[in-house]
Amino acid sequence: MRSVKVERNPRATRGKAPKRTPRGGTRATELRATFGKREKSKPGLFARMVQALQGWLSFRRPMLLLTGGFVVAALIAALFAGGYVGRAVRGFEATVDALVADAGFGISEVHLAGNARTAPETILAALGFQPGQSIFAADVQSARWRLMKLDWVAEADVQRRYPDAINVRLVEKLPYALWKSPDGNVYVVERNGGVITKNDVEKFANLPHLDGDGAPRLAAELVDAVAQHRAVAARTKIYQRQSGRRWNLILDDRVVVQLPETGWQKELDTLESLIVDKSILERNLTEIDLRSPRYFFFLLKSGQTSKVDRGSEL
Repeated sequence: MRSVKVERNPRATRGKAPKRTPRGGTRATELRATFGKREKSKPGLFARMVQALQGWLSFRRPMLLLTGGFVVAALIAALFAGGYVGRAVRGFEATVDALVADAGFGISEVHLAGNARTAPETILAALGFQPGQSIFAADVQSARWRLMKLDWVAEADVQRRYPDAINVRLVEKLPYALWKSPDGNVYVVERNGGVITKNDVEKFANLPHLDGDGAPRLAAELVDAVAQHRAVAARTKIYQRQSGRRWNLILDDRVVVQLPETGWQKELDTLESLIVDKSILERNLTEIDLRSPRYFFFLLKSGQTSKVDRGSEL
């Protein structure tokens, strides 16, 4: 007989049933181990690019971040400097304006009012609007300020009148006198002394003529006072400011009347009397000095000076 040797189980396993291997063996064990916590899949190409960019631009690399900012800023500045952005914006605006104009909101009329001395073509040039331009794009405030810079314009109002018209109303300055300035130019001035223009001054030859520095600002009171004296007003041609302190009246025959610094209103009465009652201008005079309270001083054409007491008979 052939003997067979049988190995016994260790004592530690005595009485215990042997473990059974589940169906499927090792494969089932592997599936059971990975269920519920799946392994992470590898990121795609775009995700890897984003992660790399975040890494490069992280605050852990401040110099790289700063350099990138400078590069971006330089690119933007180059776009503006090259006019690319401006051209794109203007192109877009032009397209919108064309669409709006085609819809019936293009400027086709400009109505003017109040312009007695300002030519219509001058006003239109100052407005700067183009026929067919979108009425919504018309900058009426800027147009108003341009009108205000014109010589004769004291006030201007520019308004849109939908759908396609612009209304312009002007208030023009009032000419008061002609002023010969120290630089030799002649200007039309307002009553308050404001300078209007030096163009076409010959059209205003009938206005009072002023001469000397500061004359326009101070002349109105004297001109009004002279107008109350018929003989003086008829003979006065120029109101001349002297040294910024007092006035001379230059009469039509070039006789110079020197008025005092103060009390000149009373001396206009005196001059009226000398012209009307004493026929003083019929004599060979070139100058009448009324500055002294006690005497008249007359400068003759011969060059002699005559001193006459105010209380004596001339």
